Amino acid sequence: MWICPKCGRKFKRTNQGHYCGKAPETVLEYINSQPIETRSHLTEMMIILQKSVPCVNERILWSMPYYEKEGKSISFSACKKHVSFYVGIKAIEKFALELEEVVTKKNAIYFPYDRELPAKLIEDIAKWCLS
Repeated sequence: MWICPKCGRKFKRTNQGHYCGKAPETVLEYINSQPIETRSHLTEMMIILQKSVPCVNERILWSMPYYEKEGKSISFSACKKHVSFYVGIKAIEKFALELEEVVTKKNAIYFPYDRELPAKLIEDIAKWCLS
């Protein structure tokens, strides 16, 4: 058992990544709470998702941006070296050929900060997942 020295939360893994403090209430608040070098990617991800699917419900869930429409959902989060885009196993299988140049694990796609976001691919995945 590991206890975060900043916030006092308990975790099974030592140095478990988490958000200390009050959870953000909006996606913009979430983005602004992240390191400056990650914000352009996170802002771009937010804009792509907002524009991709009309009438999508945007909120914070599990302290990260969450997008939902008619019971279907996707989300993203900031990590040290990449944006994690949580789309589900079926979406990763569906877009496997387009995702060959990025890391995927379980239900997430990792877009590194040192590369431009593939906006069209993200848009296509969001439409597929939420439509």
